[in-house]
Amino acid sequence: MRFRFDNHELESELRELTRGGVRIPMQPQVFDLLLFLIAQRDRVVSKDDLVAEVWGNRPISDSALNSRINAARNALQDDGKAQRLIRTIPRKGFRFVGDCVEVAVPARSTAIPPQPAGAVASDRPAIAVLAFNNMSDDPDQEYFCDGITEDILTALSKVRWFFVIARNSSFTYKGRNVHIKQIANELGVRYVVEGSVRKAGDRVRITAQLNDAITGGHLWAEHYDRELVDVFAVQDEITNAIVAAIEPQIYAAENFRARRKPPASMDAWDLLMRALSHYWRITREDHVTAQALLDKAIAIDPNYGQAQALLAASHMFGVHLGWAELAKVAPIAERAAAAAVRLDSEDAWSHAALGSVYFSTRRLADALSEFERALRLNPNFCLVQGYYALALSYAGRTEDSFAAAQRAIRLSPRDPSLAIYYGIAGYARFMTRQYDEAIDLAREAIRHRGDLTGAYRVLAVSAGMSGDARLAETALAELRRTQPNISLSWIATQLPWRSDADREHYLEGFRRAGLT
Repeated sequence: MRFRFDNHELESELRELTRGGVRIPMQPQVFDLLLFLIAQRDRVVSKDDLVAEVWGNRPISDSALNSRINAARNALQDDGKAQRLIRTIPRKGFRFVGDCVEVAVPARSTAIPPQPAGAVASDRPAIAVLAFNNMSDDPDQEYFCDGITEDILTALSKVRWFFVIARNSSFTYKGRNVHIKQIANELGVRYVVEGSVRKAGDRVRITAQLNDAITGGHLWAEHYDRELVDVFAVQDEITNAIVAAIEPQIYAAENFRARRKPPASMDAWDLLMRALSHYWRITREDHVTAQALLDKAIAIDPNYGQAQALLAASHMFGVHLGWAELAKVAPIAERAAAAAVRLDSEDAWSHAALGSVYFSTRRLADALSEFERALRLNPNFCLVQGYYALALSYAGRTEDSFAAAQRAIRLSPRDPSLAIYYGIAGYARFMTRQYDEAIDLAREAIRHRGDLTGAYRVLAVSAGMSGDARLAETALAELRRTQPNISLSWIATQLPWRSDADREHYLEGFRRAGLT
């Protein structure tokens, strides 16, 4: 269905919002929220309605909901003061109040489009990174533009789930006005990264965007303003930020394409993308669904290393959050992780998966080694930074753990696992007896996600050790809600400390909080 209102069009099937024919980039969750408000425009939509539709009844904070409402308003050039299109009804909810017309979408051909002439034979999505444009008056800045581009290209190449076109091919379009669809056809890619660099005095603005060259849509766009105190440090920082933002956007786009396919035509890659989408939602039910999809992918292709790696990582993730029994799933996960490393030893995911198995089975030195190998292969892999930070804490290297968790937070400030990274940082501060800071970090984690066990564990033990009985009681009640099987015995036997003293410190925090 297509909705027209106020110089905008929103098309539900293509998941596109345009204004005056120009596509407006939106995060998927913000698009879902806006679509629901428009579809239900004849009534007031309550917070519970939105949480059920957009978040699948997952608990969220008021600030998280308000941030998505604000993002939807910004996309429509509306704001909380004018409320021209999205109106807040005090103590009731929200309503879309713009004049809106529904327009039937012409039937689209279901024929499979011909493969581009220069297509690369690969089951992975193919990406080209075009040379960034120098928008400065100084032609000597070409080196900086090319350096940014080459660093992004190199960093994306380390994500072995993608096929990245080599520099010598993508740079042939430098300085030429060539349509993206022609580039896609000639290089055989679906996704194109382009951008520009503008330097003025001691400041630089770098813009970047990710395009779906087949549909012509923009999947993501962002700009970065920095002071050029250290050119190479700025180059590295911007590269890391852009790559960390692009990677999940491609996964999301691939998952959306997979969801539109009939089940009978699903191949291993489509199943993997669907599984990854469920993996990042971080709920017990979603991980069960992800594991079923991965089992199907592996049945289609037993040598699919990426599916094996994700299967192992999912099982071990469930163990740490108390969703699965270690003894039951560890053998399954270790077989899958070992297979992933054997099938592709240069894939960071395979080493992350094996490291997570080693972590949960108390082989901390081996776990740290695997996580470090994964980070050498892909330094921008936020999930591994989080795993690494957690393993460092349990190995007693708490300052290193806190630094690794902070890197994960800085690298991907919109990461779906951000609550976990804040929780790990909080745990590191708990282990160094900085209980007030640990409480603050745990609260920040809960602000991002109120349904994960890790943050409530940190909050409970920190409140217990600091003597805040009321906070400890509240945190423990929430922890029991998210992890009903929590007990001193579970903690003592399931979590992999290297030091008995560290384990005792954690248990003492729980005893003071009232856990038995």
